[in-house]
Amino acid sequence: MMDYGRIINKKTKNMKPSGIRKFFDLALTMDNVIALGVGEPNFQTPWPIRRAAITALEQGKTFYTANAGLYNLRQSISEYVIDYAKTEYSPDNEIIVTVGGSEGIDLSIRAVVEPGDEVLIVEPCFVCYSPIVELAGGTPVVVETKAEDGFKLTANALKEKITDKTKVLILPFPNNPTGAIMTKDDLEPIAEVLRDTNILILSDEIYSELTYGRKHYSIVQCDGMRERTILINGFSKAFAMTGWRLGFLCGPRELVGQILKIHQYAIMSSPTVSQYAAIEALKNCRKDIDMMVGEYNIRRRYCVNGFNEIGLDCFEPEGAFYVFPCIKSTGLSSQEFCERLLYSKNVAVVPGDAFGECGEGFIRVSYAYSLEHLKKAIRKIGEFVNEIKENG
Repeated sequence: MMDYGRIINKKTKNMKPSGIRKFFDLALTMDNVIALGVGEPNFQTPWPIRRAAITALEQGKTFYTANAGLYNLRQSISEYVIDYAKTEYSPDNEIIVTVGGSEGIDLSIRAVVEPGDEVLIVEPCFVCYSPIVELAGGTPVVVETKAEDGFKLTANALKEKITDKTKVLILPFPNNPTGAIMTKDDLEPIAEVLRDTNILILSDEIYSELTYGRKHYSIVQCDGMRERTILINGFSKAFAMTGWRLGFLCGPRELVGQILKIHQYAIMSSPTVSQYAAIEALKNCRKDIDMMVGEYNIRRRYCVNGFNEIGLDCFEPEGAFYVFPCIKSTGLSSQEFCERLLYSKNVAVVPGDAFGECGEGFIRVSYAYSLEHLKKAIRKIGEFVNEIKENG
């Protein structure tokens, strides 16, 4: 009889399931749940992108591409990054098309992290970084951000965590779950701390297009940072292409060449039809992003005002499509709040501690849903908060 306990990798066995999926999966077992948990645009992928994919299928463009991706797509990505990050990457050897931004994160960490290495992870943050670091044998080291600092990474907080074992800093801005961004003035002190070190930056910029009031500023734009940064981005959020599973990474050729070897063996190449669709997205669909950002901005303002009015202090996000209201005034933990809200009001949100211990006392609410959906949900959350106050 098989003893699976002896077969399964201990790091895998000790890995916690995603705190995001836990509440989403629970909501799927219930009827009439208003779900605000998943970070997925409610917009359809723009028609020109879908049409490009249909055309590729009709023309039989269904074979493997080059491991790094279609050259035309890499050229388009290079032009796109020049436009938004004012930094040039060669389509020949500094860009890889990946299976979503997630694969780019995984590849980059596996390519550089070894047992004993420390990886600085800015929290609250998306749930994948620590598990991937641990699978690679590295040690995640949390750098907490705070609401009073606008959930931004500060130079002092960074310096306190750097040791002679530090190899990578993961910089996730615009941030999921807080919606915080880092401006040029915020990033320059971070660059100054790192400039004379051998620490690599993994800059996850998947929400770079989703900012409100100011444009995204990338760490690669700071002097000396391009040579030490792997930039991760993709098509899921900005172009409403989550199911197409397409992202990209850019970096110095010395790093990208090593990362490509892992991609070759693990993946071969990203989905071909999705790549043809992505070329169209970059060439002709930037105006669709502007439309979606305009709609998100309306929802963002509504959510921030709505939560503040019901007594849950809400930091005003400047990026992504999440709000991160504080629920400490209710006396409930993040887990308790979300569970009771789900069962009493049929509203599903994500507990803040799913994004790191410093997220305790907060909840994440995605506003990538219709305004009607959000209004109904926030009304029910308001009823829930009032009932807690009335019942002590």
